[in-house]
Amino acid sequence: MSLSIPQDHNMLRGISANGVVVFYGVDSTAIVREAERLHKTSAVTTAALGRLLTAASIMGIMLKSTQDSVTLQLRGNGPAGMVLAVSDGTGNVRGYVQHPVVELPPRADGHLDVGGAVGHEGTLDVIRDLGFKQPYVGQVPLASGEVAEDITQYFAVSEQVPTVCALGVLVEPDLSVRCAGGFIVQLLPGAAGTDIDLLEKNIAAMPSVTAMLSAGTTVTEMLEKALAGFSPEVLDSYRVGYRCDCSRQRVERMLRSLGRAKIEEMRAEDPTAEVNCQFCGKQYHVDLGELLANWPAEGPARAE
Repeated sequence: MSLSIPQDHNMLRGISANGVVVFYGVDSTAIVREAERLHKTSAVTTAALGRLLTAASIMGIMLKSTQDSVTLQLRGNGPAGMVLAVSDGTGNVRGYVQHPVVELPPRADGHLDVGGAVGHEGTLDVIRDLGFKQPYVGQVPLASGEVAEDITQYFAVSEQVPTVCALGVLVEPDLSVRCAGGFIVQLLPGAAGTDIDLLEKNIAAMPSVTAMLSAGTTVTEMLEKALAGFSPEVLDSYRVGYRCDCSRQRVERMLRSLGRAKIEEMRAEDPTAEVNCQFCGKQYHVDLGELLANWPAEGPARAE
């Protein structure tokens, strides 16, 4: 390990010495705990949203620019409805689930039935905003609704990158989050058959993410297990968290994007607009008369 990792960093990126295997891993426990606190999710929806937030955070770190963003949308036919997570280019995430309280019996193996909550039919949408006029949108059918398998399928089908994704959220009986995290391992061009065989052997021998985190395994140790025999090196480490970027200014820009006529119509019904942030629950009360009085001369501002 060539890089000293600060104690408060919970995400890292590593690579094999021969440069053909890259590893991203995160302890997302604090992220998922905050999501559960904000959205008051039931156990199975905490697991579904937590897994998606974990994957989004990792995929945010994969972006080339810190100004970019990636949005993951699970649109399944299960009772949870849409599950959404957004990450910026620094791995900070926010998200929500359409129906935060879903009660389902556990699967036959005793685990939470995330696939049943999300649904086994539907799509995973991956939307990357890279600063161009139009975002890049990739879509794949759901593989299982269990999230990790769906992320793996997305990379294989949409980006043709051989990928292993492992995600986990362990919820206590009192609905608190004991631990959460995950990793993504990808094979880069130039990987030989022996590299693939060794990686498959390593991944098969690893315990689940939640078992490792519960036992005190660090993200660095996950890297060492996944890339055993590859002489892995840590390239970067990061501190990532749950972060909502809502603000009064963004809310006002969103309202202006509706157009002056619509705002006047809304004011006739109620002089104050109440807007709730779906990511953090914060409420904004906007005086529509004041908004109209300060309407920009050039016309409505574009919403971000």
